[in-house]
Amino acid sequence: MFTDPSRLRFRKSSYSSARGENCVEIAELPGGAAVRDTQNREAGHLAFPNSEWVALLSIARNRNL
Repeated sequence: MFTDPSRLRFRKSSYSSARGENCVEIAELPGGAAVRDTQNREAGHLAFPNSEWVALLSIARNRNL
């Protein structure tokens, strides 16, 4: 599931803080998603296969994270 990072189109999560703190950006990947920290973009991103991404979102929603 490797994708050239320069080709990813990240968008800010709707759950991110309006003041710019605690911001996460998400990009869709073929068969998954990539996540990075808005304030540390140069650190790269984490890629998740679709099954893991869905599981992560499910857990976060159930715990109101």
